[in-house]
Amino acid sequence: MTDYPHLLQPLDLGFTTLKNRVLMGSMHTNLEETGDWNRVAEFYAARARGGAALMVTGGMAPNREGGVFPGAAGLFSEKDIANHRMVTERVHEADGKIAMQILHAGRYAYGPECVAPSAIKSPISPFPPKELDEAGIEKQIADIVTAAVRAREAGYDGVEVMGSEGYFLNQFLVTHTNKRTDRWGGSYENRMRLPTEVVLRVREAVGPDFIIIYRLSMIDLVPNGSTHEEVVMLAQAIEAAGATILNTGIGWHEARVPTIATSVPRAAFAWVTKKLMGKVGIPLITSNRINTPEVAEDVLATGCADMVSMARPFLADPDFVNKAASGRADLIAPCIACNQACLDHTFMGKISSCLVNPRAAFETEIVIGQAETPKSVAVVGAGPAGLSAAITAAQRGHAVTLFDADTQIGGQLNMARQVPGKEEFHGLVDWFGAMVRETGVTVRLGQRVSADDLAGFDVVIVATGVTPRDPGIPGQDHPSVISYVELLRGKAQAGKRVAVIGAGGIGFDVSEFLVTDHSPTTSLPDWMREWGVTDPETRSGLAPEGPQPDAPVRQVVMLQRKAEKPGKRLGKTTGWIHRAALQMKDVQMKAGVNYERIDDQGLHISFGEGRDRPEVIACDTVVLCAGQESERSLADALEARGIAAHVIGGADVAAELDAKRAIDQGVRLAATL
Repeated sequence: MTDYPHLLQPLDLGFTTLKNRVLMGSMHTNLEETGDWNRVAEFYAARARGGAALMVTGGMAPNREGGVFPGAAGLFSEKDIANHRMVTERVHEADGKIAMQILHAGRYAYGPECVAPSAIKSPISPFPPKELDEAGIEKQIADIVTAAVRAREAGYDGVEVMGSEGYFLNQFLVTHTNKRTDRWGGSYENRMRLPTEVVLRVREAVGPDFIIIYRLSMIDLVPNGSTHEEVVMLAQAIEAAGATILNTGIGWHEARVPTIATSVPRAAFAWVTKKLMGKVGIPLITSNRINTPEVAEDVLATGCADMVSMARPFLADPDFVNKAASGRADLIAPCIACNQACLDHTFMGKISSCLVNPRAAFETEIVIGQAETPKSVAVVGAGPAGLSAAITAAQRGHAVTLFDADTQIGGQLNMARQVPGKEEFHGLVDWFGAMVRETGVTVRLGQRVSADDLAGFDVVIVATGVTPRDPGIPGQDHPSVISYVELLRGKAQAGKRVAVIGAGGIGFDVSEFLVTDHSPTTSLPDWMREWGVTDPETRSGLAPEGPQPDAPVRQVVMLQRKAEKPGKRLGKTTGWIHRAALQMKDVQMKAGVNYERIDDQGLHISFGEGRDRPEVIACDTVVLCAGQESERSLADALEARGIAAHVIGGADVAAELDAKRAIDQGVRLAATL
């Protein structure tokens, strides 16, 4: 008997059967572009071994003009086919199935050769596209069909035709980007001609016993997008053209609504897929923010879809399905939807990985094998760096003792999870706890250790984290002044008018904490109202009245010394969300500030080198978020005693609180002990 009967039920596609209802959705990792095909093969094989019924690759370009960036991978030659065959053979050896996504970026292609239905530049690319003529459209169709044929030759079990997220085929569907008046534009029947024709010709070329997934945009979230009636019409036409499965796409990349970030409620768009259930006769897949087997099971049990797509959860844990099936769901490393090591890396041209699991896409580089000589290892500090080091070392057979002065594990994560929109951090701390127990780490909490206490260990790892930086503001000892640590740990309260000193990640988190008394992430209707999302019976799924956030519970001014846009250094794919959320809460943001003094009147500031425009910010509370410094007292004491120690995490580098770097350091160090 399983806890997840719907999730683990096979799905009969007629010519083949999927062993469960889990699709590993497409993620562009930049791995294919490395040319290291053994590494690519191991990435997918690890997830096939982990139980995914079907996987979809990152988007492969059908031609040069359709690549998401110059040099994007595709199947352009016999050599490419041979390379991809290494991947498919490795996956099949692991009892998996894999489809290749064919992604034509259209006007989203980051290069001067980009093409589109109309010459309308994307707001997320500097390159204006060339409007295709009839021959140009025919070339794109032929190239997509050729890519599908080559995918079959390379051993793939199917292809996914990317028709959502605002890419090429999606661009033909809506008047937002299609201003044509020929047979490829105008009426909706004309605008949907291209995606329908593509699927029809792909099916003719690959035969009946080959999976064709069509990724359909079910809610565009951009002006002048599709209505639900049009989505149904397209879905039925795509089914008639020969698709095997319809996969859900949510929102265009240029949409000003977050769709996969951590502040988006779990399974936030499953209801959109459910609206299409019963209107087509082929299986439907739902997607976005499904990250636990419980959520996935509920989505399927309530009839929202026939399958679930989970992409980034397979970065966090390739063994997701196997752990769920064997009753070990508490050991599934959780995707917290932070975007920091996956999407942010993708858009920076780096290899995508995972904050929680730095081995993702680095399976051949970071190998966790049994230690030849087990050692006694002391890890001081139970934050993300220390926890990852302790767990990894214990997995390798070392005897690990984990110390922390606090009475609970988690370190700075325990403050992060108090912030509205960061509820996923609760699950991350819980997972660390489960893994500490599973791996047999000895835990000593509420214990501040000295250098003397560590003399008997073979290896000492110092992960003592950071302390808040002293900003040196005259009057900062005023009773109105508190630190972010005091605020987020519940040791101090803020008044109704607050000045937040520091506009880095912590300043943004603290400001969100201050203006909100109820997290919309925990309530889908509240979240939809806040971001202006409605039923796609209304065109695009955008509420006519726009976003309607709750009123802020405090008046907040956020300040920074740097004379740059506040939030400029936040995550590449999530920074805009944090800025928009605070702007909707009327948070004032001031840059290029000098902090003159704090007194009974409030915070006195001026601007620029000339200390111009003096101003007093009347406030009840000043919260200091002015950065951090490494807590190295133990490391220094060990060095003075001649005891060698490895220093990781914030104790090593006190940049913005960076769990990604901390966990990566911990895992990599422990892998080499």
